[in-house]
Amino acid sequence: MRLPCSIFVSVSLFTAETTAALYLSSTYRSAGDRIWQGLTLLFAFVPSVLVQLTLTFIHRDLSRDRPLVLLLHILQLGPIVRCLEAFWIYGSIGKIEEPYVSITRRKQLPKNGRTEEIEKQVGQAEGKLCTHRAAFARTSVIQAFLGSAPQLTLQLYICVLQRGISIGRGTLMVISLLSIVYGALRCNILAIKIKYDDYEVNVKPVAYLCIFLWRSFEIATRVVVLVLFSSVLQIWILPVVLINFFTFFSYPWILFWRSRSPFPENIEKTFTRVGTTMVLCLLTFLYAGINMFCWSAVQLKLSDPDLINKSQNWYRMAVYYMLRFVENATLILLWYVFQTDFYQFIWSPLLVLELLVGYAIGIFFMLVFYQFCHPCKRLFSSSISRGLWEWSNILYLYCRPVPEAGVAFKVALSPPVATDRDVTNDTASDMNGSLNQTMTYDA
Repeated sequence: MRLPCSIFVSVSLFTAETTAALYLSSTYRSAGDRIWQGLTLLFAFVPSVLVQLTLTFIHRDLSRDRPLVLLLHILQLGPIVRCLEAFWIYGSIGKIEEPYVSITRRKQLPKNGRTEEIEKQVGQAEGKLCTHRAAFARTSVIQAFLGSAPQLTLQLYICVLQRGISIGRGTLMVISLLSIVYGALRCNILAIKIKYDDYEVNVKPVAYLCIFLWRSFEIATRVVVLVLFSSVLQIWILPVVLINFFTFFSYPWILFWRSRSPFPENIEKTFTRVGTTMVLCLLTFLYAGINMFCWSAVQLKLSDPDLINKSQNWYRMAVYYMLRFVENATLILLWYVFQTDFYQFIWSPLLVLELLVGYAIGIFFMLVFYQFCHPCKRLFSSSISRGLWEWSNILYLYCRPVPEAGVAFKVALSPPVATDRDVTNDTASDMNGSLNQTMTYDA
């Protein structure tokens, strides 16, 4: 059994970011910046409340007699208590004999065309620890994209306006960026484990490194582009954000309505239709928040019992990154055109080039991960390079200029031009005909 390091990292980032946000809000209050103070506290406490609700929902504390745990969740100390409980469970494994165990079956990744099933006994303590890991993996994603991402965007915008970075603001920005990257990494690993739930999946350190670099470049460049654009065109940033958000929010619902599937009822037996709808709306809200800043490795499918699309769609990923690159390039070029004397201390062409190259580097590490480092690449029906190549051919055929109808009609009516081969064949046919006639006369 592995040490629950992922739980410790999640709780550490959560605690550090909340502490840094509280300190920075106190400095804003001392300086008289009530608006910045309110927004900083908003982006700190709203995701904290959602994290507490998620942990309570996954562990089903409302149906159990645990008033102390519920009180600690109300005091926003739930993640710390859960982390201590997880380490206590890890330390007790093997020391107490468990009367009941469950047997799980997992397939090994195919080797030489063969797939073998392995059985593993899972005790109650190990099962509880797996539940803790799954809960904190989901809370890391919530904390990252509903709290850390808006927090990082806000603090960077304040730095641009004030032309300076204080120690408290810089610390909060670094922690927020690490929290976003870690949340995106957990989202990738969560997507792999959900899609390949029947297989024993082991992620290598090289894969973690590729995901970390991919997400770091992708998220950092995206945040910088949004902040620079909003600093010169404050009014137009709102339509950009709303169009992005409502597009990704409504996309799963549109697919669900088109599939004509029945309304999902298997989320929680105790939920009513209204409660299930609220949970699905929160899930699509999180999905839209993720796609606002980076590619969501988990694709929602509300018509599926697991609510997750387990098929690998390279074309959707290619379309997303192509449109996102075009959008980032457009926003940064608009900033370059409409920038004021406020940015005299920045060499603008170099910054534009760095942002575009940075996003391209993120895409490069993404391709490296799916082509070489994905733990289940042997299960792919087609590689990402082949899928992108086929998609580029389709795009080329779609964008290729079509000949005019008049030209095609003239070519169709024009008489065929005799070639040298046709002349040779006609001559040989005439000679054969003459020879046959001569043989007939002789006979």
